[in-house]
Amino acid sequence: MLQVVDLRKGFGSGRNRLEVLKGIDLEMKPGELVALMGPSGCGKSTLLNIIGGLLNADSGSISLESFNYGTKSASRVVDVRRRGVGWIFQDFHLIDRLSALDNVIFSLELAGVPSAEAEEQARDALDKVGLSDRLEFIPDQLSGGQQQRVAIARAIAGSRPLLLADEPTGNLDVKSGQEIIDLFKRLCEQDGMSILMVTHDPTLASMADRMLLLKDGVTAASDIRSAWGVDTEAGE
Repeated sequence: MLQVVDLRKGFGSGRNRLEVLKGIDLEMKPGELVALMGPSGCGKSTLLNIIGGLLNADSGSISLESFNYGTKSASRVVDVRRRGVGWIFQDFHLIDRLSALDNVIFSLELAGVPSAEAEEQARDALDKVGLSDRLEFIPDQLSGGQQQRVAIARAIAGSRPLLLADEPTGNLDVKSGQEIIDLFKRLCEQDGMSILMVTHDPTLASMADRMLLLKDGVTAASDIRSAWGVDTEAGE
């Protein structure tokens, strides 16, 4: 479903150039939840931004279902962002004055979905995340966990095959964080979505189908002990 081949990205030039990604190879199957761990500054967000079509790589390729990109500029992969990838952030990025339903509808309309169809898809997405009784609530009327559920509904509306989650439980208490991971696992199992999740929490990472460790510009399969060791070394 997702295949990343020899992806490379650096910043700066000359002596000041920093090679962040030094040949990333990554594959994900439909319905798979993968946790990505690694020390701060190792390139996790850079990798997510390239897979999500927000940033172009220097070399390498990405295949996501029918999309082929990687080195193409963000302006040339608009469809990847509209139909291929959904984003979930640590900060929920909801519009304060819009209801839960309207937050999801607005996102779909920005992606070009007609209004009537957008409302139907938004209601369905909010039902999947367990918020069908909170459709008209604005963010301030929702708990942190519920706000993150609205953000997840926004990401899954439109049936995108891949979700990119960047520290999705970072602003939540332990119980709410656990509920979000349970929701992720249910979306993977029941809807066949794939989720690539960046997290610093080994407990959450251990609930994924597998873990990857990003260190020294490359990824490798990991277990809890080695992932925890890297985070400890980084002072996190």
